[in-house]
Amino acid sequence: MEFKALNIAEFLHGTIEGDENVSVNNVSKIEDGKPGTLAFLSNPKYERYIYQTEASIVLVKNEFKPEHKVKATLIRVEDPYQAFAALLDLYEQAKQLKNGVEQPSFIDPSAKLGNDVYFGAFAYLGQNSSLGNKVKIYPQTFIGSGVTIGDNTIIYAGAKIYDGSIIGNNCIIHAGAVIGSDGFGFAPTPDGSYKKIPQVGNVILEDDVEVGANTTIDCSTMGSTIIRKGTKLDNLIQIAHNCEVGENTVIAALTGIAGSTKIGKNCMLGGHIGVAGHLTIGDNVKVGAMSGVSNNIKSGRIVLGTPVTDHEHALKSYVVYRRLPQMRDELINLQKEVAELKSKLNKE
Repeated sequence: MEFKALNIAEFLHGTIEGDENVSVNNVSKIEDGKPGTLAFLSNPKYERYIYQTEASIVLVKNEFKPEHKVKATLIRVEDPYQAFAALLDLYEQAKQLKNGVEQPSFIDPSAKLGNDVYFGAFAYLGQNSSLGNKVKIYPQTFIGSGVTIGDNTIIYAGAKIYDGSIIGNNCIIHAGAVIGSDGFGFAPTPDGSYKKIPQVGNVILEDDVEVGANTTIDCSTMGSTIIRKGTKLDNLIQIAHNCEVGENTVIAALTGIAGSTKIGKNCMLGGHIGVAGHLTIGDNVKVGAMSGVSNNIKSGRIVLGTPVTDHEHALKSYVVYRRLPQMRDELINLQKEVAELKSKLNKE
């Protein structure tokens, strides 16, 4: 799929310097630009690459003033990074103009499909489930019974949506994700074994939620595990039963959240974080990567470490921690000096 500089500039409300008819069919980093691709210059430290890039079109800021000749066609915009993201979104939408039901696939007769749905080969849709308008279900996806999926939602290949799950509008669920699997609920018995507790709740993803590849969200024991509107989950995240994640919260890969924990809105959790169960994390909290959260966190705090503490205190602690070997040697030398002084005093 090709786009001319003229069309791109019109879409972005930008101005062109150079050949308005030059075409591109892909994108590239400015330092690795190739003919037929579009790049962008946002960070001034990459300016040197614009004079040598082979990219056919480069997005630049309105105020950019080249110091040398630029071979590429320039499109001036207010914010090159945001403009580039808008183009990528347009390109992605153009790629996903799929519709119709591929065969072989299975759709239960009681299921309902909206308009312009794409349903890929080897996908399964269970009893009394419904798909909204312009939903895209990629091949080898399993959707159980009583599932509701809102308009414009995309579910990529191999994802599993268990019975009773509710997925909102404009959601994206990536390959291998599992929504609604059983929560980790087991009751100890007198003989030392464990009896499984039935998990009869469901999972609710509100509108504009994105779930990364191989992320798992467990259904609740009763009620719902809820991921609120606008939340973005990275790959390989575990969210346990009865959890609730607030609006517009972002969580990076390899984070695990234990059961019944409530996370507020507009939070940011770094990668490889462990969060204990039955906790409350307030709004606008930021947790540094590889932290261990074992207590409630009040709104607005920035924390890191294991167990977590305020980031300034943690950074000071890390400085001391790095000096422990040196401090140990100093302590041993002091002990020797004290011993020598005691020995001299005893002799006197």
